[in-house]
Amino acid sequence: MAYGLSSFHYINESRQLNNRSIDWYGRVMDTRKPVDGSAVLLMMVLCATWGMQQVVLKATAADIAPVMQIALRSGVAALLVGLVMWWRGESMSLRDGTLVPGLAVGVFFATEFLLVAEGLRHTSASHMVVFLYTAPIFAALGLHWRIPAERLSGLQWSGIAIAFAGIAMTFLGRGHGAATGAAATGSTLWGDFLGVLAAIAWAATTVVVRCSSLAKAQPSKTLQYQLVMAFGVLLCAAWLSGQAQVNFTPQVWASLAFHAVVVSFASFLAWFWLLRHYLASRLGVFSFMTPLFGMLFGAWLLDEPIEAGFLVGAIPVLVGIVLVSAGPWLGQIWADTFKARAR
Repeated sequence: MAYGLSSFHYINESRQLNNRSIDWYGRVMDTRKPVDGSAVLLMMVLCATWGMQQVVLKATAADIAPVMQIALRSGVAALLVGLVMWWRGESMSLRDGTLVPGLAVGVFFATEFLLVAEGLRHTSASHMVVFLYTAPIFAALGLHWRIPAERLSGLQWSGIAIAFAGIAMTFLGRGHGAATGAAATGSTLWGDFLGVLAAIAWAATTVVVRCSSLAKAQPSKTLQYQLVMAFGVLLCAAWLSGQAQVNFTPQVWASLAFHAVVVSFASFLAWFWLLRHYLASRLGVFSFMTPLFGMLFGAWLLDEPIEAGFLVGAIPVLVGIVLVSAGPWLGQIWADTFKARAR
């Protein structure tokens, strides 16, 4: 899901004073704590959930097109998030300066999932989840350019170089694997390319959120903009492309419930609970687990082969994602270790 370890990580960092308290001397203290066993367990469940979503979309594609399923789940999730906002007494006003950036992130969000839906018609779910979760790489580049405080460290630049090298390897060193013939291989590469474009759209969402009034808005309001726009845009896209037909089998109902209630709603609440109680930089270390789970679920549930050429490129991509997402924390660990040895 695209509400996890990228966009809302930066929302949390920009609103971090909400997670701090003042001591008797007037000093600001961060009340969030390092990751413990409970956080690790919950993060593993969340990453498994997010890694499963492309697999479920692919598994039910014969009865409901991915673009139609994402549209319906976005509509249901928007209603659920709206109910939570109403219950909490959160503002739903469109006159608080968030309308224009809200519409922008909604368009980028809808574009991301339109690309995901189309990409899944050509490539495997395991490929899609790996390329989609390169979004933190592109987001870090955009924020480096836009915000002085988000300048990338040397370790993060190394992660970006490793990730881009891995992406190039997956495209240039691709074996035929499950695809038979040049046409089938070309179709798979096109689907993979759409996955990269979807990651760029996700990253654009992150940059707009971080650089606009949405950085100070309630995260639920940002999510609501995304869900409402995705529902409208993708529903129209499904009708215009002739993909609006739905065969409501038990599997389709289960998939819609999983995506709308679990992925787009419950995991959102769980993620923000983690961000309120734990350091976001520590949680970023788990960013590689979502595509890893996606590959494993794709191979297990859909019998998708993990080609050697793709795997050779996917490994450095995952390493690069970790270095970029958790770069500041890893750099601090490295510096502390070096200082300890120098004593």
